[in-house]
Amino acid sequence: MTAQATHERDLAVVIGLEVHVQLETETKVFCGCSTDLGGAEPNTHTCPTCLGLPGALPVLNEAAVESAVKLGKAIDAEIPQQTRFHRKNYYYPDLPKNFQITQYDAPLCQDGRLEIGVEGERREIGIERAHLEEDPGSLQHEGGNIETADHTLVNYNRAGIPLMEIVTRPDFRSPKETRAFLAKLEEVLEYLGIFDSQRDGSLRVDANISLVDGEDVEEDGFIDAETLAAANRTEVKNISSHKGAEKALAYEVTRQKNAVRRGREIEQETRHWDESRGITVSMRSKEEEKDYRYFPEYDLPVLRVADWTSKIDIPELPDARRERFREEYGLGEEAASKLTSTKQVADFYEDLARDFEPDLAATWVADDLLGELNYRDMAVTDVEDRLDEVRRLVELVSGGEITAKNAREIVLREMLDSGTDPDAVVQKRDLGKTDDDAVAAAVTEAIEENPEAVADLESGDDGAINFLVGQVMGKTGGSADPGQVNRLLRERLDG
Repeated sequence: MTAQATHERDLAVVIGLEVHVQLETETKVFCGCSTDLGGAEPNTHTCPTCLGLPGALPVLNEAAVESAVKLGKAIDAEIPQQTRFHRKNYYYPDLPKNFQITQYDAPLCQDGRLEIGVEGERREIGIERAHLEEDPGSLQHEGGNIETADHTLVNYNRAGIPLMEIVTRPDFRSPKETRAFLAKLEEVLEYLGIFDSQRDGSLRVDANISLVDGEDVEEDGFIDAETLAAANRTEVKNISSHKGAEKALAYEVTRQKNAVRRGREIEQETRHWDESRGITVSMRSKEEEKDYRYFPEYDLPVLRVADWTSKIDIPELPDARRERFREEYGLGEEAASKLTSTKQVADFYEDLARDFEPDLAATWVADDLLGELNYRDMAVTDVEDRLDEVRRLVELVSGGEITAKNAREIVLREMLDSGTDPDAVVQKRDLGKTDDDAVAAAVTEAIEENPEAVADLESGDDGAINFLVGQVMGKTGGSADPGQVNRLLRERLDG
């Protein structure tokens, strides 16, 4: 590790994450029920297998295994010759079988890593394991939250949804690092095409947090296994976003440090993150591994994927694509980062850069399009069926049919706000570029009507040219090219 541990009054923060991501498959992981739950009535996407009825047997979803292998290759994990499934036994109302089919001592992905950037510093986060498992159902607390509800309803539609549980090593030294990691992980998952962040409940995080003596942290942030084992860990559940993880852990760091200062011992417990109140509340004492009574799932055979792994390809990942954009298109670091923020953005940029100058395409995608979308709290995926219209707008600017200013400030905004196509906006607003004779006439008028500005310019006040350009642009309804106007003004006045 390269980052210094966070110290405060001789205490250092140690955080590890368990991240559950929903894999993008058409059916559940052990049965044929659809995973498309959007708007579905409760308990309508179920069958005897995902409800755990007697005699129903699981059948492993091949697409879920392929997705897991892709993730393993992306995080440079070891994928063993064979792996197997286990039953994890515990009782919750939303777990119909009273056990969860998961992986125990032979996970599909082992000993991986993911590099993150935090405040200009690169950090490598170790990933201990990533394994396949099924999701339980979901609980709906009526008349309050988990503590105050009048009653709780159970919906088994999610039971059996394919999950990948990604368990990191305790390598985080601040809540900010966890947020950066989750953003990077989600970026990689979406590039792989195995995850959709827009799905409800597609990412959930459990965080384990401990405090250790600052003296036990080495210069490079390393903490030995004995120190980690001796520290009481608190698990925080119900985190569903990058921002939520940072907020929940920041609260928990403060709570634990305050307890230590008051001479209280940190209990090893599981706590619930109440996002509405911005606090964690105690749920129960923390289970240990022995409490789950793992034993093999004999209804599923041993899974051998070693030979198959070499045949599964993964796409160019975000970091590699970022570097290629800098080299191939001559982009700066900031532009390359924006243009590879999602696979959809990167694909659209490359599509534009094939037909237009790379710098022009970069400006339109990274600055203009993304800027306007961010202002409206939208993403490229919200307009992916209209990207041809954005391309047409860039074509209008590139071909000199409208000014870049009008395209940015009028056409693009009206396109996003009203759904109108660019040609219709240009025609409606009469934004076609003014012909040369009309521009020349507007230049003459501006000079004749503003003798003081002309005098200022002739006396050396070069800023006066901007005033005159503005006057011409006003006379032409903004449809003249500012560069052409500037040139014509200087030619007339210098002559």
